[in-house]
Amino acid sequence: MKVSQRTVRLELAEPLRISRSTMTARDAVWLSIEHQGQRGHGEVVASTYYRLDAATITRLLNEVALELGRFGDPETALAALRSGALPADGTPPAVTAAVESALLDLAGKRADTPVHQLLGTPDTPSAATARTIGITSRQQAEEQAGRLVRDGFSVLKIKAGAPDPEDDLLRIRAVRAAAPDARLLVDPNGAWTVGVAESLLPRLAELGIEAVEQPLAPGDPEALARLAERSPLPVIADEDAVDHEDARRLAGRVQGINVKLPKCGGVSAALRIAELIDGSGTELMLGCLTASTLGIAPAVHLADRARWTDLDGHLLLAHDPWTGIGGTDGSVRASRAPGLGIRPRVGEGQPS
Repeated sequence: MKVSQRTVRLELAEPLRISRSTMTARDAVWLSIEHQGQRGHGEVVASTYYRLDAATITRLLNEVALELGRFGDPETALAALRSGALPADGTPPAVTAAVESALLDLAGKRADTPVHQLLGTPDTPSAATARTIGITSRQQAEEQAGRLVRDGFSVLKIKAGAPDPEDDLLRIRAVRAAAPDARLLVDPNGAWTVGVAESLLPRLAELGIEAVEQPLAPGDPEALARLAERSPLPVIADEDAVDHEDARRLAGRVQGINVKLPKCGGVSAALRIAELIDGSGTELMLGCLTASTLGIAPAVHLADRARWTDLDGHLLLAHDPWTGIGGTDGSVRASRAPGLGIRPRVGEGQPS
């Protein structure tokens, strides 16, 4: 198997402000695994939060490329990844997720089968995706919400965590006024204290907010679980639910867990978490980082398994270099084409 990669810059259509940062662009590294004339693709996006820059990602993927040389075909390599024998211990989950994506894409193309069918889902998954509204002015949030609803979005996620919590509440009320029938999620990215959360949650419940994601600073999952126990609306763990062990600790104690493939380590890891929490009272949310369609596509093939789907990272870009999962009308959907079912837009190169 031949491995190649390419670093690209993904510019956002407009700055996205959350409680801990404002993003205008991010680097991405595209991975390509070639075998017998066919290619599978994956993407790793740089992240300050996960301490991954493009140079580090490139170095790690070069190390994985050497490991892949031990395997004669992508199916054997994929089995090794699922068993934990690939990649080397200590490889960041985002890198593992991209390698698995490329192997799944390649295996699906070799079998002339979509990835979701390789994973045991005969029907083509599709789901209404949340669309993120960053921390902005009330007027801008209201205008954006109205525009998104007109475009077909039925789920909106409002970023919170402004210095004054009352500003969060006023902005959320403005979105509710502009989108009275939409399902609304709120995500402070861990910016609230217990006191602020206990003050705001009942008021959010009165506005019909469906769930709140990671209201408390990560690092104290017990505090999050205690808050969830007395919360008037569902609490979803994100930054406190990174891997399988975190999910085991929180299963049945929070109402949801946000599984992001770059955070947990890929499709196989996500499926293990989904199996773990099944029947526990904790439901699955599928989330993402800001990424291209290439980076979002593997999660779309799992969309039938989630109560909440938040796979809008590609929709935040000024220009998405890949296509094939939809989303602009409010729903993402897997393709019936082999592999991930995505393709570069006309004029875009592939990893080389």
